Amino acid sequence: MKPNVFLTIVMSVLMLTGCRDETPTAPKTGTPKMTTSKTESTFKYNLEFLKKYNDVIVLSDPNGMGRIAVMPALQGRVMTSTAAGAEGLSFGWINHKLFASGEKQEHIHAFGGEDRFWIGPEGGQFSIFFKKGDPFDFEHWHTPAQIDTIPFDVVSKDENQAVFRKDMELTNYSGITLKLRVDREIRILDREDAADLLDAKPTSTVNMVAYQSKNMMTNTGNDAWQKETGLLSIWILGMYNPSATTTVVAPFNTGPEAELGPIVNDVYFGKISADRLVVKDGVIFFKGDGQSRGKIGLSPARAKNILGSYDLANQALTIVQYDKPEGATDYVNSLWKIHDEPYKGDVVNSYNDGPPEPGADQLGPFYELESSSPAAALKPGETITHIHRTFHLQGSEADLNAIAEKTLGVTIKQIKSAFAK
Repeated sequence: MKPNVFLTIVMSVLMLTGCRDETPTAPKTGTPKMTTSKTESTFKYNLEFLKKYNDVIVLSDPNGMGRIAVMPALQGRVMTSTAAGAEGLSFGWINHKLFASGEKQEHIHAFGGEDRFWIGPEGGQFSIFFKKGDPFDFEHWHTPAQIDTIPFDVVSKDENQAVFRKDMELTNYSGITLKLRVDREIRILDREDAADLLDAKPTSTVNMVAYQSKNMMTNTGNDAWQKETGLLSIWILGMYNPSATTTVVAPFNTGPEAELGPIVNDVYFGKISADRLVVKDGVIFFKGDGQSRGKIGLSPARAKNILGSYDLANQALTIVQYDKPEGATDYVNSLWKIHDEPYKGDVVNSYNDGPPEPGADQLGPFYELESSSPAAALKPGETITHIHRTFHLQGSEADLNAIAEKTLGVTIKQIKSAFAK
């Protein structure tokens, strides 16, 4: 593994956690120069940028131009992808400034990436982001190093797939320590497999990249994980580059609120205004422009196993599929407070970045599409598996229209006009 500036951060964190043996190499000095050229939007630029800091595994679609860049040092994270070869658009948001700075962050190292492995819950009495007795505020919020800076071990890799593993211990807000192993398999999909999974065949004029992460969490301790002492869940987050004309699309199960509950949870960071969130019959539209901070979520009763976005500026349709086991109702609640119902959380989420307050700097800009597994009530040796798939398709509106209608239940025209006055 190459020496790098990024591992300055990793070494600092690992020395604090007593895990020095996790550090692959020593850091190198110097900071690569940053550029504001338009080439930053290409896969080639971002791949070369990432290689300055650590090893990158590139997986390629043997039948097309699809490629993805995966970093073992960041938990086997898919950092970015392209549907059109080296010079094609780079879809994943990457925090170039943080990589180049080499600075250790107190709360999270937000390096970005479009398939990031996390573990829930974030808030509540079983949170793994807050220490026992601490208030639920940003000052006391800390991302566990195991899902922030500690590298995952590479088990195997080839041109189409990479497999990672990591053993870890996590202590929740209630003081319970859980032992677990994470196995993570990243596989790029060829066009035929992707078309079958989409149940829609893109024309030859559509560029596409498709991949999936298969995420497994095993209880390696001696005790069963129980609701009363805290359950964990697998949480996959995708951070994407926004445009002024990006719209998130989330289909939902229709039915009376008395039976299925509220359609959408939009109070994570304050109520979202009607000019940024529109609920129509069976589908939610949410602006993914990276200009206003807000987050939405759908419950098990409302969520379908698919969501996506359309970027008009780049003629890019993104589809996310994920495992949603039939009948599963217990999902961890990540809101920053003690919960009366800690397993009434959301299944899917979308976050749009923006300034946390007027005049303040924002982290991105980016927007997110996220999915979670059910809460894992695992006996010793048992495993829960969560699959999260990402499809990026670029082409004309006419070419993408049939795919959007088949997968998301709406036309491109409906997406474009969702916020029309």
